[in-house]
Amino acid sequence: MSRILIKTPASSPRMLASAIGVALSASSAAHLAQAAENTEQKGERNPISLGATNITGQDQDNTSYQVEKASSQKYTAPLVDTPRSVTVVPQQVLKDTAATSLQDALRTVPGITFGAGEGGNPQGDRPFIRGFDAQGDTYLDGVRDTGGQSREIFDIESIEVSKGPNSSFGGRGSAGGSLNLVSKTPQARDFTNGGFTYGSDQTRRYVLDVNRQFLDDSAAFRLNLMSHEQNVAGRDAVNYDRWGVAPSLTFGLGTPTRVNLSYYHMESDDLPDSGIPYGYGSSTATAHVHDKPTDGGDSNNFYGLKSRDFRKTRADISTFSIEHDLNDNMTLKNTLRHGSTGQDYVLTQPDDSKLNVNKFGTVWRRANSRVSTTTTTTNQTDLFGSFQALGFKHSYSTGLEFTGEETRVSGYTVSPNANPVCSPAKGSVGGQCTSLGNPNPDDAWNGSVARNYNGTNTKATSRAAYVFDTIELDPKWLLNVGLRYDTFDTEANTNATTGRTKIKDDSQFFNWQAGLVWKPLENGSIYASYATSASPAGGLVGEGADGNPLSAGAATSDLQPEETVNYELGTKWDLFHDRLSLTAAVFRTEKKNTRILVDALTYENGGESQVDGVELSASGKLTDHWQVFAGYTYLDSELVKSGLNGRNGVVSAGSNKGNQMPNTPKNSFSLWTTYDITPKLTVGGGAFYVDEVYGDAGNTVYVPSYTRYDAMASYKLTKNVDLQLNVQNLTDKTYYDKAYSAHFANQAAGRTALLTTSFHF
Repeated sequence: MSRILIKTPASSPRMLASAIGVALSASSAAHLAQAAENTEQKGERNPISLGATNITGQDQDNTSYQVEKASSQKYTAPLVDTPRSVTVVPQQVLKDTAATSLQDALRTVPGITFGAGEGGNPQGDRPFIRGFDAQGDTYLDGVRDTGGQSREIFDIESIEVSKGPNSSFGGRGSAGGSLNLVSKTPQARDFTNGGFTYGSDQTRRYVLDVNRQFLDDSAAFRLNLMSHEQNVAGRDAVNYDRWGVAPSLTFGLGTPTRVNLSYYHMESDDLPDSGIPYGYGSSTATAHVHDKPTDGGDSNNFYGLKSRDFRKTRADISTFSIEHDLNDNMTLKNTLRHGSTGQDYVLTQPDDSKLNVNKFGTVWRRANSRVSTTTTTTNQTDLFGSFQALGFKHSYSTGLEFTGEETRVSGYTVSPNANPVCSPAKGSVGGQCTSLGNPNPDDAWNGSVARNYNGTNTKATSRAAYVFDTIELDPKWLLNVGLRYDTFDTEANTNATTGRTKIKDDSQFFNWQAGLVWKPLENGSIYASYATSASPAGGLVGEGADGNPLSAGAATSDLQPEETVNYELGTKWDLFHDRLSLTAAVFRTEKKNTRILVDALTYENGGESQVDGVELSASGKLTDHWQVFAGYTYLDSELVKSGLNGRNGVVSAGSNKGNQMPNTPKNSFSLWTTYDITPKLTVGGGAFYVDEVYGDAGNTVYVPSYTRYDAMASYKLTKNVDLQLNVQNLTDKTYYDKAYSAHFANQAAGRTALLTTSFHF
């Protein structure tokens, strides 16, 4: 079969791993003798500010779970004075929890779940924040990072989670919130950090992080490398293999003008997990009622085909930014970015739509495929700083953004792929069917897989202007305001055997936010805020399921952007000598003007949903030796006006009115904590609870609630060498971390042990 992505030799990740290993060895030999001398000469240096990114560095003493300020200049006040819920997952939490992916990292943030992908909705990260799909609401250093991806974090310093409608910050979408990934950038000191992780299920991970200054310390170069390969605990046949490289270069450190150039490349080659099918409640049922996944008695069961299934991805992102201090209180920055991401896969979706599971104890191996490439070019100009006017202090940020995006989606023709009746008498039907209780991933595939170049090409152009300001009315009262105007034009061209179609949509929308902050004491605040978002048709530019009839071949009325508003009342406090941050908030999020199906192939803006919730969080140090990163979220969701049941314009029976929103757990809780028993020995652990989650708006399929426990211990062998042991899913709990709206759910990994050796010079 032909595949669109450039093939990489199978040994490439291993070659990269070898290169990292050689570099680590060479660095060890070169530095061990001089480590003490270099440490004394270099000493501690202050963090560098490059405007959009506050560099926290890799200093071994900088281990706090507390973060005082978000990286983006659009946050014009410290977090304690920011009138919205913001959670920052810092580098130390990523390290202590042994997180390697975005989904791993966000496990520590309650109120976020992940949805599953298939063919039309791409595989990759699909977070739901406060119950709303945030698949297209991920940003990299403040610039939208489009394209379906499974994101790595080897080049990520921290992850900022902003909850609640957020279109005034980032533009379209962001109904439930957004994610901002902060990259590792060059710093004003030399260091070499590296490590290798050996673990259960043949896990092998190698990372290297090198920073070097030059040109009389006014410039610095940083290089991050990663190689990762693993099987998956508790899952037959599944394996993941990826590698990445991320160089960056900064000129003008410590001067009024800074220039940064960076490049990110990551490739993966996986045998993807095909998930576990939902079973029907009874053998006579003709539709799901309240059904959960069934694995035939063995949670290791894998329903895919080794001879047919594959998934390859790649990401290439180039960034050029220049930043100049016009004076002590005003900075101008311009960021130009070009990115390209791609996916190429054929995977098995275990399908039960013919009632094979209950009738015959079998599963149809439905083939889903996708070949997609997304390219994005963005130029973003920001002016930020502070000034005094009319007796008030202003901390402001304003800017302009111009973006062009294009997604090309096609796939493969898999034949046969026609939903057979999988009776035992028919056997595997050439690999199309398999046993529910004893599937064989080594079955021969007797069908064919051929490249199909028909598909959809979607282009979008967006232009935006925005301004933010925190106004100090007096030392105890702050007014935080923000306004953004967007134009978003999209066009989808579809080529099919039946002909060619074109659909266009042009949208213009304002979004704004306002928050009033009262500071009864310097270390605390009480706030009330309001914020909006807008989600135009085609907002995911062909890379996700956004309720967008542009891709459904539907006849539509003049569809307006969906509108979301959020009302929030909260309080934030920095306690224990400002070492521990505590937050609490109550909120209501209402989404109106939602696109709903009102007749066959006819959509209108008539839907409404809402979420009432409570959030609590704690991050930082309880004592000099005891750290905590914890949170709790309660979400009471409802589909207030849901329209007719249906998919892709086809009406089906039933009503979803009053149902709970998909992927929205009522209760979720996370706790991660560590304690320094001695200056060298640290122990820690975590508990993560997520309530029952529905996969569909009809509330007919769900995944059960679960509690997962993790543990860790780290030991400093020397000032240059650390050992860390992590045991994830300590009790080997079988649970599901992604629910799809029909057919299947994804099972999480079983107990996994990881031993990491880290070097620091």
